[in-house]
Amino acid sequence: MQATYGTRHNKVEAILCDMDNTLFDLVGAKREACRCVVDYLGAGDPETLFSQFLRGVHGFEDHRNIRDYLEELGVYEQRTFEVCCRTYEGVKLDLVEAYPGVEETLRCLQDAGIRLAVATDAEAFQARRRLEKTGLIGYFEVVATPEVSGKRKPEPDSLLYALRRLDTAPAKAMMVGDSLVRDIAPGRLLGMVTAFAAYGDWHRGGVADVEADIVLREFAELPGHVGVPGR
Repeated sequence: MQATYGTRHNKVEAILCDMDNTLFDLVGAKREACRCVVDYLGAGDPETLFSQFLRGVHGFEDHRNIRDYLEELGVYEQRTFEVCCRTYEGVKLDLVEAYPGVEETLRCLQDAGIRLAVATDAEAFQARRRLEKTGLIGYFEVVATPEVSGKRKPEPDSLLYALRRLDTAPAKAMMVGDSLVRDIAPGRLLGMVTAFAAYGDWHRGGVADVEADIVLREFAELPGHVGVPGR
């Protein structure tokens, strides 16, 4: 049985959440967006386009990945590139929806007096668009992105920024995320309670030397781990 971290001696006062694939399925939306781009082109393969974003050359959201793909296909033209980017962004945002139970769980935690923040590697405008689209933005007092913290995860800067804004010590806070390396490791480094969103781990690959305090099969399990009755 996993521990409950809402006891009088170890009370969680704040929860920091990763955003993509923790609050909603971004990878699924990206894959469908890639399929729609390939449909528009009438050539190529959706998974090959998706893999362009995983190379680490330009970044997970950078449109230059689409440009490189068009060049590899030999179909690059500025207008084609612009249409592909608009298609990709439009479809991706349209398909982003909160996982079942996320909004109800956030409301439950907020009503219990637990302060909430997002710590994400997404750019600020992307984070805001997705949180607004899913209707979740009003639950978070702070949205920490690399623009305000100065560094991307697994560096702990975004987590530290959110904790400072919430005026909460790491020992009184929890980090929730779908990546053992980018979310759980920096949370553990700071001495936070950590909750691994296993349901969003699309890599499906564990990291032996990184272990979370809690493993979540769904986001709705979170209240029970901080001593808050679920709904």
